[in-house]
Amino acid sequence: MIRNFGNKLGLAWWAKIETEQPCNTYWFGPFITKRSLKENMSSFIDDLKEEGSLNIKHSIMRCKKEEPLTI
Repeated sequence: MIRNFGNKLGLAWWAKIETEQPCNTYWFGPFITKRSLKENMSSFIDDLKEEGSLNIKHSIMRCKKEEPLTI
């Protein structure tokens, strides 16, 4: 898949999403473009809110990310 290849090269876009309650870090991606990440990220954040997560913060970066995707 192109996304996985881009990730291996460190060219994929990822969102690092942190919550305080519960205290977790989620990695959402990989995406080929920053635009596609932004378009899909709101549904992921909405799911976290529905599950009761509080104080959700996020940052967007271009990087190579491996497992684990939830810390």
